[in-house]
Amino acid sequence: MSTFHDYYNTETFDPEFLHMMELANELGRTRFAQRAITVDKEARFPTENYEDFAEHGFLRLVIPKAFGGFGFSLGQYAMIGAEIGKYCGATALTFNMHTSSMMWSRFMYELPNLTDEDRAAFAPLRERQFRNVVDDHAIYSQPISEGGTNWTAKPIQTHCKKVEGGYVINGFKKFASLAGHCDYYSIVCTEHFEGIEPRHEDTMNFAVHKDNPGLKVVGEWDPIGMRGTHSKDLVLTEVFVKADEMMMPPGIFIRTLPYWPHMMATLTPAYMGIAQGAYDYTIKYLRGEVAGLPPIDRRVYPTKRATVAKMYQKLIEMRTLWHTAFTEACGFPTKGQVMRLYAAQFAVMEGVQEMTALAIRTCGGQSMLKSLPLERMYRDSRCGALMLPYTSEIMEDYLSMMTLYDMADIDDLVPDPAASARNSMWRPATPDSV
Repeated sequence: MSTFHDYYNTETFDPEFLHMMELANELGRTRFAQRAITVDKEARFPTENYEDFAEHGFLRLVIPKAFGGFGFSLGQYAMIGAEIGKYCGATALTFNMHTSSMMWSRFMYELPNLTDEDRAAFAPLRERQFRNVVDDHAIYSQPISEGGTNWTAKPIQTHCKKVEGGYVINGFKKFASLAGHCDYYSIVCTEHFEGIEPRHEDTMNFAVHKDNPGLKVVGEWDPIGMRGTHSKDLVLTEVFVKADEMMMPPGIFIRTLPYWPHMMATLTPAYMGIAQGAYDYTIKYLRGEVAGLPPIDRRVYPTKRATVAKMYQKLIEMRTLWHTAFTEACGFPTKGQVMRLYAAQFAVMEGVQEMTALAIRTCGGQSMLKSLPLERMYRDSRCGALMLPYTSEIMEDYLSMMTLYDMADIDDLVPDPAASARNSMWRPATPDSV
């Protein structure tokens, strides 16, 4: 079975990062993979995996070293997330929701267009969240989707109003991964003002504690794939939060999509991991090395060998583009960097479906048994292309515009911005934005 040493140049890895990559695989092999069967069957949140994350420091991967974290880059986190995804897609996907919450506090603070006043207001807010994780092993969720509305094309419908001592939040969140199993929900909402239509510029982000009055987890969770994410719905009714419970100052979160777009593509590590896991399993199966199955050598069939070669080619194409895009992740990226990111997002979310389908076709009927991991990987792989803000359709639309138009002309020459989620599209830096 391949290891990450086969598809990365690990001679360039610093020792601390290399250790966490090795540890992710050790936990994956000995714990996550075994638990994944029950997690999927019962649509049960992988609580034990998060206990392992807390014990071994994974909850603080991107938190700056000054606050007790590892200070890993976005690219380093993505590689670790993909290793976790090889063993349990649902664990990797939910782990991203937690880590992304820490990323916002880490990387948005470093944006070059923040004023001294912005950073002065931001500093104590992010320190509070970092301390929650480092000192108390707090787990964060990141529910943004609201169901039936495209939050990338219009202001977030969940809203808040300023009151004495803080804010009151009302609204609804769909597909809230970790629902009922996290300590804080990173709630993105729009601040409302009398006589003013809701605006993207008034987007707010609060850390709402799980026991806050007015916050309820509702609904059922019985999906086709990613069943362990426990992505039920949240209802927020007159939820009061103090001003110092903001994740970041007003108006900063909305700058993520145009100015730090890589942070919105961090669903891909889970799916990159699933693709690798499907390939690795296929190799073991054809070599007769799967525990519990007869040691039959199926490598002798040329049709199966040809399909594995195709899988390898696809996997290398996906990973090379994906790794390049995340390695160069930064605030205010260039047009070329963003186009590589959008292409990588599309390649992974579509490619993982092709990879798992090829794995099942190659391994044959036994691979459809729920006691073996390919059936779960196949179902899990179907979910990625549907997830906002970067669905496959939106990526195709963005790339079609960026290849055919100058950025300055897009808003004037390409009609119907709401239909293509234009507000979520990258924009080049200008003297006013930097």
